[in-house]
Amino acid sequence: MNRFIRRQASRAARGFTLIEMLVVIAIIALLAGLVGPAVMDRLGGAKSKTAGIQIADLDKALEIFKLDVGRYPSNAEGLQALVAKPASAGGWNGPYLKGGLPTDPWGNPYRYANPGPGGGIEILSLGADNAPGGEGENADVRNKQ
Repeated sequence: MNRFIRRQASRAARGFTLIEMLVVIAIIALLAGLVGPAVMDRLGGAKSKTAGIQIADLDKALEIFKLDVGRYPSNAEGLQALVAKPASAGGWNGPYLKGGLPTDPWGNPYRYANPGPGGGIEILSLGADNAPGGEGENADVRNKQ
C-alpha cells in the first residue's frame, strides 16, 4: 500500500503531459474564439454610445452658450468657442466644458455646422472609419435636431 502511495505522489510531482497541455490550450482557444467576438461587439457599441453621450453634452453646452451670448457659435468659431472666448462674443461666461474640448472615442474631432443640413446646429462624429455614412461602428453619430 505504501508503495502505491509513493507511485501516485511521484506521478503528481512530474506535472502535466504534453497531451494534457495541448487539450487545455485547445479548450482556451475555443472559448476565446466564441467569447472574443461578442466582447468586441459590446466594446464597439460602447464607443458609439459614448459618442452619443458626448454629443449630447456638447449640445447642452451650446445651449448655455446661446443663453449667455444670444446666438450659437459661427462655423468659424466652431466648438472651440465653448472653451475659449471668441472675439465677438459679448456676454460669454465660459468655459462651458470642463477639461477642454473632447475628441470622439476614435480620437477624431467632432464636426460642427451652423446651420446644419437640416437647419439648426449639427454636431457630428463620422464613426470609426472617419468617413461619411457607414454601418455599425463606422456609422455617423449626430445630435438630434
